[in-house]
Amino acid sequence: MSIPPRATLDGLEHYYDAAPRSSARAEDFGPLTLFVREGAGWPFYARPTLGHVGPVTAADVDAVRARQRALGAPEAFEWVAEVSPGLRAAVEKSGLAVHEHPLMVLHADAPAADPHPQVRVLDAADPLLHAALVVPHLAFAAPGTGVGEAGPAELAAEITSRAGDGRAEQVAERIRAGRTAIAAAFEDGLPLCSGMHNPVGAVTEIVGVGTLPSARRRGLGRAVTAALVADARAAGVTTVFLSAGDTDVARMYATLGFRPAGTALIAELPHS
Repeated sequence: MSIPPRATLDGLEHYYDAAPRSSARAEDFGPLTLFVREGAGWPFYARPTLGHVGPVTAADVDAVRARQRALGAPEAFEWVAEVSPGLRAAVEKSGLAVHEHPLMVLHADAPAADPHPQVRVLDAADPLLHAALVVPHLAFAAPGTGVGEAGPAELAAEITSRAGDGRAEQVAERIRAGRTAIAAAFEDGLPLCSGMHNPVGAVTEIVGVGTLPSARRRGLGRAVTAALVADARAAGVTTVFLSAGDTDVARMYATLGFRPAGTALIAELPHS
């Protein structure tokens, strides 16, 4: 596989350090930085401190994990294998499980995909913004690409149970500020798939693309991703990247022009 130059990975490292700071505080642990979310939304993680070149020990990882436990936050770490090759050994020695995900960057000359009739980019006042933000909770609760059981009824119940959690208001403010864009595919007034991108300058990451399990294998994840790419390009973003869930998902993203850039690593507590 053809890996982009180190300058590309350095640019992603600067993005990884900058992007969480708009909705999290950063706590310094020497070779590691812990991002602590402020407000509603998915929790953050720890990652290598930007520019750190020395070793990271299991004791360093243990110190961050202790702080995460004290905060009631997940004991989670994220990094790029090619940039921080020594971190995996320290994380595994600390007792966490490490998962690999293909890191992909959109080729500059990738042609635009045709828009999908069911997909749109939502504005801050869209009445279905809250519903679109709920879809990934059901999608990621049943990982994989196979068709699953959770469908519109389960989604409607989840939308009701999460009403008033503050997430939609927070994302709406980010949309107004130009820090987030969210796209979703709709059918019969319900979102079936959604995802977002979070630009920082000329770089953005596509995240949280998830399809309601009963609606999988219909190309909706690809269509939502294509809409996010189009939105990012229209806003002047020049580097669009993402982490694929697995190699099957990576092949789908490749059809949109995404190319391998490295390996994103995610560490978490082992599943019992």
